[in-house]
Amino acid sequence: MKNLLNKLHSKSKSGEQQPLLAVTQAAKEKIESIIESEEVEVQGLRVSIQGRTASAFEYGLGLENEPESDDLVVDVDAFSVFVDPKSAENLKGATIDYVEDLNSSGFRIDNPNTPTWDNPKAQAIQALIDDRINPSVAAHGGHIDLLDVTDDSIYVHMGGGCQGCGMASVTLKHGIEAMVRESFPEITNIVDTTDHASGTNPYYQPAKG
Repeated sequence: MKNLLNKLHSKSKSGEQQPLLAVTQAAKEKIESIIESEEVEVQGLRVSIQGRTASAFEYGLGLENEPESDDLVVDVDAFSVFVDPKSAENLKGATIDYVEDLNSSGFRIDNPNTPTWDNPKAQAIQALIDDRINPSVAAHGGHIDLLDVTDDSIYVHMGGGCQGCGMASVTLKHGIEAMVRESFPEITNIVDTTDHASGTNPYYQPAKG
């Protein structure tokens, strides 16, 4: 356990060790309450990064009885937080909080890290979207987010004025696809993941194009 904890800490400018992540008092109390209500033994909370959007990570939270052999472990009063090595790098400096108000309640992770592409092709496609595609759709109040890149496909989300727009399919086919394939002919499939029905035009119908 001691070695795992040593791995979890990084040194600040003053030389003092800082924990991988922090848990607010509100989150501690809520987690302890949930653990106490469980009928089985629970040792800690697992926090992991399960996916990403263009600008944020998607997280998984769950109770577990014990850590995996390669987990990093943070002791937080009456429980521990388990973090897998793959998630740890992008959780450095994050804070787990619990927010409860009139509109909603739930856990929130404030993370100073933002997703970056380590795939050179994804980096180049992101640059194309930033430099050519988004300036074009910004005139109509829209923006395009790159979500994922595979060997022959990319996945995008159309936001702002593009979400729910009746011309979204035309923008995708004759705008985005044309620009991407001009520079990356190996990309044969561009997937629009947008829920257009919840956009500015709730009666969205794909335009013919």
